[in-house]
Amino acid sequence: MNVVLGASRVLLWPGLFALCLVPVGIGLSAGTPALAFNVTYLALAAVLAGLERLLPYERRWLEMDDQLLPDLLHTVLTKGFVQVVVLMTAVIGAADLIAADGGAWWPRAWPMAVQVVVGLVVVEFGLYWPHRLSHEWPFLWRFHAVHHSVERLWFFNTGRFHLVDTVVSLVFGQVLLVLAGAPGDVVIWTGAVTAFIGILTHCNVDMRTGWLDYVFNTPRLHRWHHSRDPREGNSNYGENLMLFDLLFGTYLRPERRPPADIGIDGPMPAGFLGQLAQPFRRT
Repeated sequence: MNVVLGASRVLLWPGLFALCLVPVGIGLSAGTPALAFNVTYLALAAVLAGLERLLPYERRWLEMDDQLLPDLLHTVLTKGFVQVVVLMTAVIGAADLIAADGGAWWPRAWPMAVQVVVGLVVVEFGLYWPHRLSHEWPFLWRFHAVHHSVERLWFFNTGRFHLVDTVVSLVFGQVLLVLAGAPGDVVIWTGAVTAFIGILTHCNVDMRTGWLDYVFNTPRLHRWHHSRDPREGNSNYGENLMLFDLLFGTYLRPERRPPADIGIDGPMPAGFLGQLAQPFRRT
């Protein structure tokens, strides 16, 4: 039994991630990528909700808090409507226009799988620096602190981001990809991968990721990123890939267990509107 359970924990992250990619590919082929992504994302969320009860990493993170409604509103309004519906639609449209013009260097003749890998590296470069600056520059930290104010990690608060934080990340993450002439399909693929890895990274499931920690952002790495201790929290900035953390010296992977007491030391209102207003208040 222990052997089977151990094997399942090793296979959970790569298995769930790979399974999520299949319907997105089918949806792109059928011309319904948005439907395929939304159904897949909701299915993954449901699976993780069950796994958090069966295989929790931190049992104390199973305790309910008063942040269900704010987390839901951040996810639906900021990540769902603003990022996916409004901004990503504009980004995909711009990418298709630039790609059709043929003026960029993007290797459109390469297999789509290779283009997506290249796209993930390009996007990661654009995501790494705003994320790092959001920890090192007090002005941006005001907005990013909304995300780090959670006191437990679970699938439900994956999308808890301030509107300004979301816009900054998306603009810097996608602008290089668009300017390089990547087609809309590559933008869709990189966006889907970022969403799937994001919810897997935040889930409270006991997964064993091993060597994958040196390639992808995993739950093990991201739990250190949410540490209250800046020496630990100011690390592992990668959204999908750990490439730039390894290159620029911000990679952290101790052998000991990450702290369960997470959050921020500064103030954060309990309500959604208060959290949106908090970065603009004088402290």
